[in-house]
Amino acid sequence: MDLFLARLFDGLSNGSTYALIALALVIIYKATTLINFAQGEMAMFGAFIVLVLATERGLPIWVAVILGMLLSAAGAAVIERVLIRPFDPYDHLPLVIVTLGLFLSITALAGIIWRFGPRAFPRMYPAGTAVTIGNATLTWYTVGVVATVLIVAGLVTLLLNTTKIGLAFRAVSSNLDSSELSGIRVGPTLQFGWALAAAVGTLGACVFVADPIRQLEPTVMVRVLIFAASAAAIGGLDSLWGAVIGGLVIGMVQSIVVPYVGFIPNEMSLATAVIVLMLVLLFRPSGLFGTARVERV
Repeated sequence: MDLFLARLFDGLSNGSTYALIALALVIIYKATTLINFAQGEMAMFGAFIVLVLATERGLPIWVAVILGMLLSAAGAAVIERVLIRPFDPYDHLPLVIVTLGLFLSITALAGIIWRFGPRAFPRMYPAGTAVTIGNATLTWYTVGVVATVLIVAGLVTLLLNTTKIGLAFRAVSSNLDSSELSGIRVGPTLQFGWALAAAVGTLGACVFVADPIRQLEPTVMVRVLIFAASAAAIGGLDSLWGAVIGGLVIGMVQSIVVPYVGFIPNEMSLATAVIVLMLVLLFRPSGLFGTARVERV
């Protein structure tokens, strides 16, 4: 039981970090019906900015995180305006190629600036144990990560449901042509979506590498992006809270299912997550909480 609880706590921690990145993917998908393959690398670059602000400029870690999120949002807004908006939003192939190019370029740029060696990231949550049950310990890091993802998901939902820009974003994500005919400025609205996704993604990357067992380096988010994309697809690519549930599902599969199934080696945790994704999409193509597509015939 102690071992099970320890793995349960690990699943909560990992799943919550995947959920934060999945939220960023869902925000972009809701706006463009496109998976941003550079989302993880944009988040990694934002985390490096936070590291510089916290360690070299001496800012408190949460002040550095907020400033890093704002700078990441500004960078993503520029990327949307310069590299994304000139293309036809209905032709996804050029946009996919652009995001893949961004994936490679941002990784290389981070390596040039900060090199490829791992770096320790400052703590974002108190050290120590919050709850001890037998030999299983629930750390303040896990408590903080779960609280962070719930707060962020709630704030993003509130933003999209109660503000003017949120209403415009929901309209554009529902029907781009009708939104434009209604007088909504589609370009700036999509730019807002990219900025919001970058800010959330940067927070997710910071939370991920703030775990004492991890370090920040230019390729740290490659594996995380795959887990997060699986989480977003499982929950439903247009569902914010579905991304949270999907992230927790992937975290539990990685921490509980893989260790308890004897014939699955730990190195196959990534493949196992993809298999779970395939099984969900086989029976629920729109994901657990996604909106089923309706087509007229």
